[in-house]
Amino acid sequence: MDSKTYRLKVTLRGSRPSIWRRVEVDAAVTLFQFHGILQLVMGWTDSHLHQFRRGSTYYGEPDPEIGTDRENERRARLREVLRRPKDRMVYEYDFGDGWEHDVVLEAIGEAVGEKPSVRVLAGKCACPPEDVGGIGGYYRFLEAIQNPKHPEHRDMLEWGGRFDPEAFEIDEINKHFRKRSRHRRNA
Repeated sequence: MDSKTYRLKVTLRGSRPSIWRRVEVDAAVTLFQFHGILQLVMGWTDSHLHQFRRGSTYYGEPDPEIGTDRENERRARLREVLRRPKDRMVYEYDFGDGWEHDVVLEAIGEAVGEKPSVRVLAGKCACPPEDVGGIGGYYRFLEAIQNPKHPEHRDMLEWGGRFDPEAFEIDEINKHFRKRSRHRRNA
């Protein structure tokens, strides 16, 4: 099978302004590998459970305690789940905070070179801090750190540190993927 590259847009649901990334990735990656890619692309720390959902089908690590029948994400390839431009799925990270990401296939291209690498093409805004309490908690956090008169201002600054909601370092993310790609080729 010819190697294809997918251009995808990933948007954090409920974020205003939108927190999003546009990424190019090998269509043959498994959903488990794609989870790792999304963690780096968005800025999460991979500290919580996750799953994918396309229609009524769930993909993730098989776990009878979760109570949902899920397809094994280590066996499902991205190209099997998203087949045509405009196909979409949901990536959920941290079931407690409930971070949901819309993943939309924008375009399919031919791979260039031996093995397509991951590349972030564009994006906007910083990823929320882990454990901030979902999208509502994130906006309460921003309100508190931006207003010195807010009753939780000092506590939130101590907890979250310096945080710039507009920050997005595309070069740093791509540098990480290039380094990872070189390491795989040299191994």
